[in-house]
Amino acid sequence: MASSSPSASSSDVTERRGIPAAAFVEDVQTYLTQLGLDVNSSLAFLQERLQQYKLVEMKLLAQQRDLQAKIPDIEKCLEVVATLQSKKGTGEALVADFEVSEGIYSRAHIEDTDSVCLWLGANVMLEYSCEEATALLQNNLENAKASLEVLVADLQFLRDQVTITQVTIARVYNWDVHQRRIRPAAAAKDS
Repeated sequence: MASSSPSASSSDVTERRGIPAAAFVEDVQTYLTQLGLDVNSSLAFLQERLQQYKLVEMKLLAQQRDLQAKIPDIEKCLEVVATLQSKKGTGEALVADFEVSEGIYSRAHIEDTDSVCLWLGANVMLEYSCEEATALLQNNLENAKASLEVLVADLQFLRDQVTITQVTIARVYNWDVHQRRIRPAAAAKDS
């Protein structure tokens, strides 16, 4: 989206996290004159911008899906750590079934424990005290939810820009059709 591009007015252009805002075109003739473009060049530029918006939208939707899948996993981990903490000191062993591999489960008897191992990703697992694990998971959950909120706002902004660009394309195209109809009528009237 960093390509140099014509716009209706450089002072009107804003952006949100690197996504350039689309300028709404009030007067197509003025828009084309200011840019020094013909209709076909303008339509090509607008179509290219629309494709760029669609590409960014696909990336943001993928990030949104990832975050929406990550949040329940973090909440589940928090529940497990809370269960371990509640069983701590009772002398009662916790029986847990866990997945070793896809479709293969094993049963474990967990005695009193002061620590848990958290999978951090990238083949890294660290041991934390239950309190540290709870704090870390809570922090990760808050960050994931905040990121999801920002992502949803970015997607809404992007959808607005797509709509504005589509409307601008339609306005430029319709203006061109109207001009093509007027020219023969004006030429016939003059002769």
